[in-house]
Amino acid sequence: MQEIKMNGESLNIEQENIAKLKEIFPEVFNEDKIDFEKLQNVLGNYIDTDEEKYRFTWNGKMDALRLSQTPSTGTLRPCKEESRDWDTTQNLYIEGDNLEVLKLLQNSYLNKIKMIYIDPPYNTGNDFVYKDDFKDNITNYKKMTGQIDSDGNSTSTNKETDGRYHTNWLNMMYPRLRLARNLLTDDGVIFISIGDDEISNLKKICDEIFDENNLCGIISRLMKSGGANGKFFSPNIEYILVYSKNVNLVNDFKEPISDEIINKLYTSIEDSGNRKGEKYRPFGLYQSSLDPLRGCANQRYFIETPDGSLVIPPGENMPEIKKDGELIPPKSSQDKVWRWSRDRYLEEKANGNIVFKKSKGVLIDENGQPSKWNVYSKIWLSDRENEGMVPVNLITKWENRQSKKELQELNIPFDFAKPVDLIKYLISISGCADNSIILDFFSGSATTAHSTMQLNMENMTNLKFIMVQFPELTYEGKKEKYVDSSGKEQERYIIDKETGYPLVAKDSEARKRGFYTISAIGKERVKKAGNKIKEEIENCNQQLKLGEEPKKLPDIGFKVFKLDSSNIRKWNPDTKDLERTLLDQVDNFVEGRKEEDALYEIILKNGLPLTVPVEELNVKGKKVYSIGMGAMIVCLDNNITLDVADEIAQISTEFEDKSMVTVVFKDNGFENDSVKTNIKETLRGYGIGKFVTV
Repeated sequence: MQEIKMNGESLNIEQENIAKLKEIFPEVFNEDKIDFEKLQNVLGNYIDTDEEKYRFTWNGKMDALRLSQTPSTGTLRPCKEESRDWDTTQNLYIEGDNLEVLKLLQNSYLNKIKMIYIDPPYNTGNDFVYKDDFKDNITNYKKMTGQIDSDGNSTSTNKETDGRYHTNWLNMMYPRLRLARNLLTDDGVIFISIGDDEISNLKKICDEIFDENNLCGIISRLMKSGGANGKFFSPNIEYILVYSKNVNLVNDFKEPISDEIINKLYTSIEDSGNRKGEKYRPFGLYQSSLDPLRGCANQRYFIETPDGSLVIPPGENMPEIKKDGELIPPKSSQDKVWRWSRDRYLEEKANGNIVFKKSKGVLIDENGQPSKWNVYSKIWLSDRENEGMVPVNLITKWENRQSKKELQELNIPFDFAKPVDLIKYLISISGCADNSIILDFFSGSATTAHSTMQLNMENMTNLKFIMVQFPELTYEGKKEKYVDSSGKEQERYIIDKETGYPLVAKDSEARKRGFYTISAIGKERVKKAGNKIKEEIENCNQQLKLGEEPKKLPDIGFKVFKLDSSNIRKWNPDTKDLERTLLDQVDNFVEGRKEEDALYEIILKNGLPLTVPVEELNVKGKKVYSIGMGAMIVCLDNNITLDVADEIAQISTEFEDKSMVTVVFKDNGFENDSVKTNIKETLRGYGIGKFVTV
């Protein structure tokens, strides 16, 4: 049995990377240190020793890299009162600094996210871009949100006059994208919306993080028509960068064939045979763009037409024997070829997939004269509908005005959201299947959550979402100046004791309507969008015809979690008051925190998803939690005795292999040290895999 004492940190990415390197190259390690000379020898010619190298760097890049690898000591606290369908939903809404949240998700969601969509700040000079704190980002986050006194760290826009305009933005984006990549499945993809200001920098850091070979494409998107802004051009388009984790594992993107294409191209209808009545598109079997000298040796042959004459693509060399299917390999670039090989043509002809039409001058006959016939293959609409079509990298539908209308219908005060249909489209082409998880860690008004629920309703699927949003103020907060302990003048929010938010310096429509933060808007939108979906399904089910199955309501719930410092005192020490910290060890939990807060911190830091089923049990008068059908058993009560542990060990009936089970206790929750030792041995005897104390 493995005995573990939790340290309260999220996944240590640096240690994980070292472990991977050790697995691949064990010979380069000497007493757990890397011998770089040996590593260079192993890598051979792949070491770049040139003084001048192609690289993309900026002031603070190494700090940003280290920041992405520094474990978080924070946690995510459950907030049931702001959630919907807490006991059943598989969706998450997380309020907090997305850098810390991404760190905290590493254990539970590593390699589990199929698609990420983000709409980060475009860095136009008016965007919210905040500086991370390498030493203590949780404290930094609390300062920025006014939860504690500020030492000058306040939410602000990133002005060009700052002198570190692009640097600030890059230092914000780089660690977040590195952490996001870890969460993607091997066949996962990320879509990133961006404007002109940072597209070149974004592509460079994505090429580094995801590898330029994993770029799937750059989509140009029409966000509005017309306008008179701008000095040289009115900005009407933006971009969506698309990267995969491993492009070789990603299925080709496909989209449904539009009604416009169907009405334009699929105009022929089969009049006989087993496909009678089906629509098809005639497509020329000869295409002049084909290069005859590139693998087309069996693609120049005669085809017999309805009047008995033979046709062949234009060329100088003809088959000696003039009959249907007679083959002569092309001898020069003048000897044009069919799209299909002879065998493929004969097979498709037997299946009725060839059609002849009179069209003079395209093909030549057996005498080298222009033929009055042309040959077409039949591209069946039903086949193409099943296969879908490759999307183009230009999106002209779903302008931003559509999102404005959508938000007005829900009575949500928010500007610059993306349209629901756009995000639905991106989810659809990305290959998300049932139960796929979709992440948006710049979620804004939660368009991605809305889109996911809408798709689930339309396709009867069970896609899941994780939204992450910083609780950015929707108004300008009132500040005051003060002198800090070093004698330096600083600025901080003046907090309203009633609401817990800063006093108002400059109001907004959102604040007037009760929305103090962007995250409050997002949660309200998800609720209202869910209500609308529920109403639509109920109306649809009231109009069912005889024999029709009623539609099921998709998951429109979400669990709310909020970023905070650890709930466990020893994981959250006060370095300025060590005496107080030592006294605090008597009680494990931070003042004001609930046992359930600590429970979800344990779930998160043991690598279980936040939506895992939790069952509360009573064992010998002690509160015990069975998590994930007994995968983990947690007891945070005091005075635990041997008979309690004996019954706890028998809870995991779902697991025949008890070595997969983890049992968690408070470190000071045992009756005494002797009992703790006996409990460990008892659990070992039952075959329990991990004995964990917090």
